[in-house]
Amino acid sequence: AVHGNDPNWGRLLAAVGRSGAEMEESKLDLFLSELCLTKGGCPQPFDMDAAVGLLKGAEVSFRIYLNLGGEKATAWGCDLSEEYVTINSTYST
Repeated sequence: AVHGNDPNWGRLLAAVGRSGAEMEESKLDLFLSELCLTKGGCPQPFDMDAAVGLLKGAEVSFRIYLNLGGEKATAWGCDLSEEYVTINSTYST
């Protein structure tokens, strides 16, 4: 989704569901930088061009609020472009 500049928030929430984390869909809030994509598990209207622009940035920030308690966690990712995947698929260890 990030590499393709596709603000498909469903992919992100599906990953949360597969993560094993406790969650209630009706409480999830999802942000792309400061742009709210879902609130209380419901899609929010957003400017598609603005979302695509944010995904084209050098750094992309997603915030997912489970709204089940006061705990916090941060996860960092890296380049998952087609070139990166290709380079790392051409050798074995």
